[in-house]
Amino acid sequence: MTVVTRFAPSPTGYLHIGGARTALFNWLFARHHQGKFLLRIEDTDRERSTEDAVRAILEGLRWLELDWDGEPVFQFARAARHAQVARDLLAEGKAYHCYCSPAELTEMRERARAEGRSPRYDGRWRERDPKDAPPGIKPVIRFKAPQTGETIVEDLVQGRVAVANAELDDMVLLRADGTPTYMLSVVVDDHDMDVTHAIRGDDHLTNAFRQTQLFLACGWQPPRYAHIPLIHGADGAKLSKRHGAVALDAYATMGLLPEAMRNYLLRLGWSHGDDEIISTALAIDWFGLEAVGRSPARFDMEKLLSLNAHYIKDAAPERLIPPVVARLEASLGRALSPTERARLDAVLPGLRPRARSLIELADGALFLFRARPLPLDAAASKLMSDDARRLLGALKAKLAVLPAWDAAALEACVRLHVEGAGIKLGAVAQPLRAALTGSTVSPGIFDVMVALGRDEVLGRIGDLAGP
Repeated sequence: MTVVTRFAPSPTGYLHIGGARTALFNWLFARHHQGKFLLRIEDTDRERSTEDAVRAILEGLRWLELDWDGEPVFQFARAARHAQVARDLLAEGKAYHCYCSPAELTEMRERARAEGRSPRYDGRWRERDPKDAPPGIKPVIRFKAPQTGETIVEDLVQGRVAVANAELDDMVLLRADGTPTYMLSVVVDDHDMDVTHAIRGDDHLTNAFRQTQLFLACGWQPPRYAHIPLIHGADGAKLSKRHGAVALDAYATMGLLPEAMRNYLLRLGWSHGDDEIISTALAIDWFGLEAVGRSPARFDMEKLLSLNAHYIKDAAPERLIPPVVARLEASLGRALSPTERARLDAVLPGLRPRARSLIELADGALFLFRARPLPLDAAASKLMSDDARRLLGALKAKLAVLPAWDAAALEACVRLHVEGAGIKLGAVAQPLRAALTGSTVSPGIFDVMVALGRDEVLGRIGDLAGP
């Protein structure tokens, strides 16, 4: 058997964190079993489905680097196939026409609530002759659900789950206008796409009972279901905008690496011993539904940023340079010159250990490219006392005639300068850092000096210490 999973989002809004994790689990399960990972856009809600939302879903999956097999399936385009299945069930006596008016359905729901029952259809047209149909009412097609016994789902995460069939009413398959319902469309598409495993949020668990009944009525084998717990905020409440960004594209904008996001989403509800840093290759090798927990996972932004910092620190320079350059050029409003690109290459190793996001990495490098005179932040300004300016002015004269311009020669020059002045290294090094970077935090100051070059270093010191 070839394992086939599917990710089936509705394009009625952004791709959220929960959906991204569902896609990841389906992708990993398929790749672990050398199977297929399919993408289905469930766009049957025509009023709320948008092209922008479809685009966001596709772009989000591409950013996460979750490649799907074949072309995306658009559910609405298959409406005729779905409707035909409903009519086939009708012809087989497994479904029936229901002629209830909207007023009757409203009255039915209100009476159930008044009696303390859950609102459900009472089956009044289940055995009635269509000849009794009132005039002017277009019928829906309802599924003739089993009324006795129970429906069992052997869930790969939740375990054995059962519901009494008496608790489930006869759901609508085809609306009065001829359009199929979500329940029907999902079942037909899962069958036609040969889906073997449906991995989704546990808010769909109740749907699994109805869908199982419909699969069996059609004579089809239901997929194996795996309902994964939802994601909560750090406070234990259902994840929402008040916990921070929920849309996946926001995390790309915030400077998260997709490999860090994949690792983090993997660990939201799945575990492999005490392992925290898990490469995609290992995730594919290790992933199994038996390791998915039953309790809601808690989203923690600080942990995500910490994980992202690890991936930034370990990433190859060629992995980081393109997005950092793009962010720098957007901030500066211009392209970087070849000389400036060389400066970035030289300083990047010193910036990476301090950055938790690509934004922080780019912001940390901005000092390399700002026009003179360099603006100083508040902490840097405090260092620029008259004594500091005088010391920098004297150092500038020595740097101007330094034969070699490398980190070792620069460090030796500065150390000789402070020894001759009878002061500690920090008395010059900190003002020097402020003068060259505009901040009190930067990569190693001698590496910064090498990257900036002699002329730029002397110019930045001279802007503060004078000629």
